[in-house]
Amino acid sequence: MTELSRKYVFDFDSTLTRVEALDVLAEMTLEGKSNKEDVIKEIQKITNLGIDGDISFTESLERRIKLLNAKKEDLDGLVKELRNKISKSIESNKEFFQKYADDIYVISCGFKEFIDPIVEEYNIPSERVYANTFKFDEEGNIIGFDEKNVLSQHNGKIDCLRQMDLDGEVQVIGDGHSDYVMREAGIADKFFAYTENVHREKAANNADYVTPSLDEFLFVNKLPRNISYPKNRIKVLLLENVHTAAFENLSEDGFSVELIKHSLPEEELLEKIKGVHVLGIRSKTQVTQKVLDAADKLLVVGAFCIGTTQIDLQHAKKKGVVVFNAPYSNTRSVVELAIGEIIMLMRSVFDRSREIHEGQWQKTAAGSREVRGKNLGIVGYGNIGKQLSVLAEAMGMRVYYYDVDDKLALGNAVKCNSLEDLLNVSDVVTLHIDDNKANKNFIGAREIKQMKKGAMLINLSRGFVVDIDALADALKEGHIGGAAIDVYPDEPASNGSFQTKLQGFDNVILTPHVGGSTEEAQRDIADFVPNKIMDYINSGNTVDAVNFPNIRLPKQNKSHRFLHIHKNVPGIMAKINKVLAEYELNISSQYLSTDNEVGYVITDLDREYNKDVIKALKKVENTIKFRVLY
Repeated sequence: MTELSRKYVFDFDSTLTRVEALDVLAEMTLEGKSNKEDVIKEIQKITNLGIDGDISFTESLERRIKLLNAKKEDLDGLVKELRNKISKSIESNKEFFQKYADDIYVISCGFKEFIDPIVEEYNIPSERVYANTFKFDEEGNIIGFDEKNVLSQHNGKIDCLRQMDLDGEVQVIGDGHSDYVMREAGIADKFFAYTENVHREKAANNADYVTPSLDEFLFVNKLPRNISYPKNRIKVLLLENVHTAAFENLSEDGFSVELIKHSLPEEELLEKIKGVHVLGIRSKTQVTQKVLDAADKLLVVGAFCIGTTQIDLQHAKKKGVVVFNAPYSNTRSVVELAIGEIIMLMRSVFDRSREIHEGQWQKTAAGSREVRGKNLGIVGYGNIGKQLSVLAEAMGMRVYYYDVDDKLALGNAVKCNSLEDLLNVSDVVTLHIDDNKANKNFIGAREIKQMKKGAMLINLSRGFVVDIDALADALKEGHIGGAAIDVYPDEPASNGSFQTKLQGFDNVILTPHVGGSTEEAQRDIADFVPNKIMDYINSGNTVDAVNFPNIRLPKQNKSHRFLHIHKNVPGIMAKINKVLAEYELNISSQYLSTDNEVGYVITDLDREYNKDVIKALKKVENTIKFRVLY
C-alpha cells in the first residue's frame, strides 16, 4: 500500500520565528522616539486584532505600515534580528526541513523581503515561499504593499493555497485565524495550532492538534526529530509552593508543568501522581512506597531542599526513580541566620527589645557579651558547618568542630575527637548534622549536662536531633544560657497554631523552619534542582543524584541514546550487548555505573535502529526501566 504523500504548510511569524516581524521592525525604527512605547503597543494591538480575525487583514496591514515609518535599509537589520529569534524547536529540528524540503511551503501574511533570507537557511527556496511584498518610494521609504497579492486580502491564505493546488494531504502549522481558516475552508486536511511562542485561544480551539513545539508535530506525524518523545508530553507536578522560577525554568524547556501551593496528603497524592513523570516537593510531602508504587510514569523526584527523609529512597531506586536535592543552595542563608542568632543571644537583644516594647528602659551591660574571643562549637562540619566556621572566625570567635567523618579544618578551626570534648569547651554549640534517623536525640539530657553552664545551643538542622524535654528542663534550671531553635520533632503541615515546650522562655529564639528560607536561597534552589532534573530527562546525567549511581555524560552528538536501569546482577551488560549485536547496531560509546542494588547503563548508537530492538531491550531479564533519547 502506497503511503499518502503529505505537504507541510508553515506560517512564519510566531511559528518559524518566536516573534511578529513587524513588531521587531517597529522596535528598531522607533528607537529613540519619545512615543516609542505607545506606538509599539498600538502596532501589537492591531497585529492581534488581525491575527484573531477581529479586523480584516488588509486593514491590519495598512494601519501597521503607516505607524512603522520604516525604510528599505532597515530590512537588513530586521533579517539579522530574526535570525536570532528562530523558534527553539524549529532550530533544533533542522534535519526535518532538509530531509523533507520538497514537501515544505511557507504561506505568510508577512513579507518576502525578510522571510526569504531566513527560510533559505532551512532549505526552503523563494519559489516555495508565498508572502506579501513591500512598496517603496524613490527614497526607499516603505509606503505600502502589493495590493494585487492575494495574501494582502482578508482570508488571502485560502485563495493562495487553493491556487497552489497541492497534491496529497495538506497540513497547516500556524498560530492564528488566517491559518485555521484554510482547514475550515476545506482546502487543508489538518490544522496544527503552534503554541510554542504564543497561545491563541481561537486557534487552539479550532485545531486538530495543539502543538506546543515542532517536536510534538513531528511525533504525531512519525517524522524524524531531535528528541524521541516531545517534552510537552512530560508532565511535571510541583508541590509546596516551590519558587516560581522552577515553574518558569521547566516550562521554558518545554515540559508541561502544574504548580500546587501546598503539600498533598498520601491519599490525594496517590491519585495525582498517576501519569506524572517528574515530581517536585519540599519537606512536607511524603513520597512513600505506596506513592511510588502508584506512580506509573515517574522518572525523577526533585527535593527543593536539603533533606530527603520524606522520600523512600530505597524503594525509589528499586522503581528506577532518580532523586535529586539541593545540598548547597541555601547554605549561606542558614549560616547567616546562625551568625545573627549567636549575636542576638550573646547580647540579650530580645530581652532588651521586649522591655522597650513594654515601656521599660533597662540600659544595662548585664548579660550582654561580645562574640569575639568566645568558643563556637560546630557539630557537623559539612557545607554549612564549614562556611559558618569561616565567618565566625572572621568575627574573632575560636572555632571547634566535631564530625563523625574525618573533615579537613578550615582556617584555625580545631577538630575535636569526641562530642564531649566539643561540648565541654564551647560557649555556643550549633548543630548542622544530617537527617540520618540514628541522629534522633543526638543532643539529650546527658549531652546537655556536658555543656558549659550558661552556654547557648542553636539547632538549625533537624528537629529530632534535640530532646526538647531535656532542653526545656535545662533552660528552667539555668544550665543552658539560651537557645535558638528553627526545627522541631513535629511540625505542622500548614500554617496555623503550633505548640512546643520551649515557648515562654525569654532567652529562647523560636523560628518556624525558615533557616534556608530566603528569597535568594529559594531562587537558587529553583535553578539548581530543575537543572538537575532537565539534565537527567534530556541527556541521562545522574551527577549529584541522592539514590543512584552517578554518571556524567558527554554531550550527545548525532547519535541515539538508550538508557537502561536494571537490578545489579551478573550478566546484564552481556545480554544488552547481545541484543544490540543481533540487530546489527554499532555502539559508538557506552557507560556503566552500579551500586549494590542497581546498574545504570547508557549506550550511544551511531545509526538508525529497528524499533523492535526497544521491545527486546525492555524484555531483558531484571530490567527496571528503559528509555530512549533522540
